[in-house]
Order: sequence, then C-alpha cells, then structure tokens
Amino acid sequence: MADRIQARAEAYVTQQWQRKGAFAWAMTPLACLFGTLAALRRATFALGWRERVDVGVPVVVVGNVTVGGTGKTPTVIALVEALRTAGFTPGVISRGYGSSGTQPRPVTSVSSPGQVGDEPVLIARRTSAPVWVARDRVACAKALRAAHDDVDVIVSDDGLQHYRLARTVELVVFDQRLGGNGFLLPAGPLREPLSRRRDATLVNNPFDRALPPWPNTFALSLAPGDVWHLDDPSRRRPLAQFAGERVLAAAGIGAPERFFATLRAAGLAPATRALPDHYAFHDNPFVDESADAILVTEKDAVKLNAWRDARIWVVPVEATLPARLIALVVEKLRGRSPA
Repeated sequence: MADRIQARAEAYVTQQWQRKGAFAWAMTPLACLFGTLAALRRATFALGWRERVDVGVPVVVVGNVTVGGTGKTPTVIALVEALRTAGFTPGVISRGYGSSGTQPRPVTSVSSPGQVGDEPVLIARRTSAPVWVARDRVACAKALRAAHDDVDVIVSDDGLQHYRLARTVELVVFDQRLGGNGFLLPAGPLREPLSRRRDATLVNNPFDRALPPWPNTFALSLAPGDVWHLDDPSRRRPLAQFAGERVLAAAGIGAPERFFATLRAAGLAPATRALPDHYAFHDNPFVDESADAILVTEKDAVKLNAWRDARIWVVPVEATLPARLIALVVEKLRGRSPA
C-alpha cells in the first residue's frame, strides 16, 4: 500500500510540473530560493573560487537538467560501445543511487544493487566496462583510473551538477516532457535553467514530437529488444508475441509511462503498475496480480533476486546514437576541448 501511495504522489507532482497551475505558482518562492543558491554555487566554480579537478583523462558527462528518468542509462551503455568502436577504452563512474558506503567501490555484473545502486549494475552487465561508484565523483574517477590504467576516457552516468569534476563533453538528455513548465525545483522539474550551456542535447522522443530548436540537438532512439525470461534468460520472445495475453507491465523507474507506451506501441494492451523510482523489490509486489506474464524493465530486473515469480519477463532497451553525435563527441575527446 505504501508503495502505491508513493507512486501516486510522484505521478501527481510530475503531472503538476507539466503545467503552470496553482501548485507551480505556490512553489515559486521556494523555486526562486533554489535558483539563487544553485546560481551562487555555479558562480563559485565559474569565477575560480572553487577548483575544478582534472582527473587526467577526458570525461564525458551524460546527465539531465530535469528530475526523473530521461534515458540516461541506455545512452551511457550505447556511448561506451560507440567509444570502444572509435578506439577508446572507456570506464564509467556513477553516484549509485541508494548505494551504501562512502568510499569508491567497483561494480561487477554480480554486485548487489542495494550496495552499489541498480543502474551501475545494469551498466556493468551490459558493457563489461570498469564501473565504479561513489558520492564524490572526483574520488570515484581517480579510484577507477588507479585500478584500470588502460582506461583513457571516463563516462559519468549523471553528475552534470557535480561541477568539481572537470569535463570535456557534456550531453544533456531529455524525454518527451522536455523542460515541463519551465520552472525550477520545486515549482517545476528543472535543476538548472534550460539555457544551461552544453555540448549537445539528446531528446528521447517516442511520441514523434518535433525536436526543439536548440543547438546540437539530436533524437535519441530507444527500441525494445527480444524479451527474456527472468528465471531462464535463454528463453527469448519478440515483444509483439505477448499481444493477446493477459500482461501486467510494472516499472519502478523515473518515467514509467514511457515504458508502458513502448509496450503499447508494440501492440500490447497491458494492465500497468507504476512503482516508485528505484523501488527495492524486497518482497514480491505481484502476488495478488492476475496475469499470464509480468513485463519489467532491465533496471528493475537487476533487483529481483530475493524471490522468484515464473511469470516475469524482462524487456531490454537498446539506444541508438546518431552518427553525427558520436563524431562530435569523438572530435572533442581527441582535441581535449573544454566543455
């Protein structure tokens, strides 16, 4: 019951952030305070009062200026593969949402999501690249480099607002909600103004919305792959084969409706269950659900190890990065131009 209440509360706030209604205007004084404090913090780095730290190799930050999931993790995975193809040896650093401990630590495909975070485990499984997590991304990058001296570029999963980490390229990812009502937190979804400088913008755009007229803006294509069974990953089915079955779609991610829309676009008509972002899945929340199959995201699947439910299938998502974006990133990395 508590998770349903939390999910509804998150959905309500997200909905309000898309409009300039009473909620947004009531929160405007707090948004002004948030914006002032954030601007002062940025200014301390811009004016040189606080030092940016160069970790010795180029850094690509994949982040967002909005709250909630926008497709960063699939973007990081695709970018790691693209950099490998271009001849680089990438490593990945992340905050590791919900991770325990304060010191940098490595992440492997069998790490506990409760200790290092769900997204880093997924990135490690999908890329086999060195992945390290820590709250302090500078310390995290240094620890990764000390353990892997062959790494010649670091991809930071989020960390756009971690200004102390010097970076070579900044990529900002949006979904179809873009900047919502355009207000800063808590009146709107923005951590920073939409005008924030960056090297390129990616828009995860499943609803064919026209791209905004921002410089260096690219469409991010996310497509589902073959669905695999949680208990036996060798069992795979095309997503469309689930059409006509009693399907429950469940997602504990920042934008669950995006996952549900992907399934509907494949011809499915699922019942849906939105869970809070980074839902822990300590117990099976589907015991009372009547469904032939339960479809979940890969991010959720890495946490489903304390119990089993034979109905669960996992929907992987593949990101395709535009060739022009990859060329832009590679060019800046080879030139070491500042972001």
